Amino acid sequence: MNILAVDDELVSRKKLERLIQGLNHEVLVASDGDEAWAIWESRRPRLVITDWNMPGIEGPELCRKIRASEGSRYTYLIIVTSRGASADIVEGMNAGADDFISKPFVKEELAVRIRAGERILGFESRELVIFSMAKLAESRDPDTGDHLERIRFYSKALAETIARSNNPPQEMNRLFIDNIFLTSPLHDIGKIGIPDHVLLKQIRLSHDEFEVMKKHSNIGFEALAQALEKYPEAEYLSMSAEIALYHHEKFDGTGYPAGLSGTYIPLSARIVALSDVYDALVSKRVYKEANTHKVAKAIITDGKGTHFDPMVVDAFLSCEEEFEEIGNSFSAY
Repeated sequence: MNILAVDDELVSRKKLERLIQGLNHEVLVASDGDEAWAIWESRRPRLVITDWNMPGIEGPELCRKIRASEGSRYTYLIIVTSRGASADIVEGMNAGADDFISKPFVKEELAVRIRAGERILGFESRELVIFSMAKLAESRDPDTGDHLERIRFYSKALAETIARSNNPPQEMNRLFIDNIFLTSPLHDIGKIGIPDHVLLKQIRLSHDEFEVMKKHSNIGFEALAQALEKYPEAEYLSMSAEIALYHHEKFDGTGYPAGLSGTYIPLSARIVALSDVYDALVSKRVYKEANTHKVAKAIITDGKGTHFDPMVVDAFLSCEEEFEEIGNSFSAY
């Protein structure tokens, strides 16, 4: 990652440059705010570490100029300063700074601040890439509309409801909720590998055609598993892969592709399974009219313990008004 280091004091600037290089980042160096602004405009580094007091453009003003010009490509801004008063911190934050480093600083502190910036920038890039991948698959099906948006909000609502229950599963925590919101749109990513004559058919699929359609679960899993193999520390890729593979499993073991049952089906897939079916029921398609929420609720309740995890159905019944609001917000009907 390119990091722009800005300081008008030669000794401080050299120290900052060495420390950033020691953390294996490419460093761009500016000796004042005007030079920093010119570099940022031409190179657009994602992270800027700037001194506060400098000739010409000072640190807070540099932050303001960057914020006004960055567009959708976020820049993480850290101000280096000996100021510690609350009023100074408020001024810096109002100018657009994300973090502060007090002078004098050491390599360990700098590393922590940079890693925090990388995580924030990583969230932005990760979500953009994931949703773009999902939209690529969805774009082949003209009937899906805002399906991806609804799925992620339905799944988040279910996860949050389960988390508030009396005895939530051990894996249900804030990270799980964030990841299911992030990755549930990838549930049908494997449809990118399904032929158009099957994917876009507007009448009931034949047995052979349905067998072809079912392959999208494995296709999606294999693609995401390859990404996970390259980035094994990315836990969200693990969740996205299990959702893609298992969201058509049924609680009684009659689903596909593996015929898993009960809690052998990953919790994330059990949640997305209900979200996906609900959305299909209440959405209009060329081959059917939309069902009402009442009808969809009855079908899901009837599938408790067979198609769906009873715990997830109970969560759905507890947050059904939120489901209706999400559907209305994203034009499900």
